[in-house]
Amino acid sequence: MKKILHAAFILLLLYGNISAQNLTTITPMEGEYWWGGTIAYGSRMPYIQPIDEYNLATQNNNNQVVPLLLSNKGRYVWSDKPFKFSVSNNKITVKSDFENISITNAGTTLKDAYRAACQKHFKPSGILPDELFFTMPQYNTWIELMYDQNQTDILNYAHGIVNNGFPTGVLMIDDNWQRYYGNFDFRAEKFSNPKGMVKELHDMGFKVMLWICPFVSSDSPEYRELNSKGYLIKNKNGKPAILNWWNGQSACYDFTNPDATTHFISILKKMQQEYGIDGFKFDAGDNSFYTKKDLVSYKKDAISVDHTEAWAKIGLEFSVNEYRACWKMGGEALVQRLGDKNYSWRAVQSLIPEMMVAGLMGYSYTCPDMIGGGQFKSFLNVDQSKIDQTLIVRSAQVHALMPMMQFSVAPWRILSAENLETVRNMAKLHEQMGEYIMQCAKESAKTGEPIVRHMEYAFPNEGFAECKDQFMLGDKYMVAPVVTKENIRTIKLPKGRWKDDLGKTHKGGKTITVDVPLSRLPYFEKMK
Repeated sequence: MKKILHAAFILLLLYGNISAQNLTTITPMEGEYWWGGTIAYGSRMPYIQPIDEYNLATQNNNNQVVPLLLSNKGRYVWSDKPFKFSVSNNKITVKSDFENISITNAGTTLKDAYRAACQKHFKPSGILPDELFFTMPQYNTWIELMYDQNQTDILNYAHGIVNNGFPTGVLMIDDNWQRYYGNFDFRAEKFSNPKGMVKELHDMGFKVMLWICPFVSSDSPEYRELNSKGYLIKNKNGKPAILNWWNGQSACYDFTNPDATTHFISILKKMQQEYGIDGFKFDAGDNSFYTKKDLVSYKKDAISVDHTEAWAKIGLEFSVNEYRACWKMGGEALVQRLGDKNYSWRAVQSLIPEMMVAGLMGYSYTCPDMIGGGQFKSFLNVDQSKIDQTLIVRSAQVHALMPMMQFSVAPWRILSAENLETVRNMAKLHEQMGEYIMQCAKESAKTGEPIVRHMEYAFPNEGFAECKDQFMLGDKYMVAPVVTKENIRTIKLPKGRWKDDLGKTHKGGKTITVDVPLSRLPYFEKMK
């Protein structure tokens, strides 16, 4: 009888009636810390406090997820498929529905672990996104216009950038420029001459991007055409699936179908030819949109993250691109952005740790959201006279020496003349450092080295594992922005000699306290 029950149990496991999960328990060594999995949890890393089970197949918290965990003792965990992980009792539990996951010993430091994982699982492609992303600020029309994207106000925003002395760079026209989702015609009542608008923006020194998504409004001509060609994700009944997302319910392209991908790319390239568009902001693609059990994809065994990855691969056709949701794809020529942040100090404080973990996950070409916050409700119903200008300035300072910086709310609309001057100086500082940032980006394209580097990555065993408010920009500059309301902060200097932004030289290996007026961004150059 026992043999019969045992055989029945095995059969149930094999045919999926009982979940057969592979469990791996990570028991940290003395002094060992772990990072990874989900970019949005950067502020909770290294993983010390308890964390409920996180499923990389169904969750992404509005950002990128990667099947990688790294430790400062040279160990890492990688899986080609999504896994679940949790933290409790000082241990990390990793569960997989797909494979047995093991811990790889690659050396003794965080850098050792990252380099080994990078070279084996996401080697850099050697290709970079467009240079303008790194050397100049970016501007996004979202916060100023929201769903009222229109030619007049877009041009006014662009002229505001120029007239207020900000460097021109990439300009992104956000959601609702098109007639409906899946359609790629400018709304005639909002855009009288879109081709002329793009030319004017080009003449001003901007490259122009359009917001797009993989969704298709149902009962539209595009919907019917795509359905007839089999280019939409379906239900088990053979009809196009209707997926829920933040703008309602829509059908969705099935980019596991190569023909659907080719069709979509041809539409985008036609947009480029017809209007002079330089590239696209590829929004959505979140794994949670593709988790319904009755979905049927062209790729028969496709799971949620396969759709996310297929969406990301489209961006490789365009040097001017941006993503917010992604699965794997580390080392590829894709611009990533941190998920939309609230207008809050807590959000400002999350930028550095999330950018550092983005680098550790292979996403070197990342932008820390929008200055001041890009969340839909960030500046809605906010009394303009009560906007915390200090928060906006400090947010801009965090961005200034990142690989990329992106404005959305117009600084000249909400800031005093003095604070506007400080923010303008931060945009110009980014421009001045553009050549060095490009050097870092080119190195990353060859070696995979992060541009934004965790202090523990750069200076192992010097007590930086839990540091969340300082970072290295390449191997030359340590940046220590203020991320609180106070105009003072402590800075831990690594060993060596450091010259600060005021020209003063410091001996490292100690902690200093510095006064930081609102106009100052503290950063330190490593001396030879």
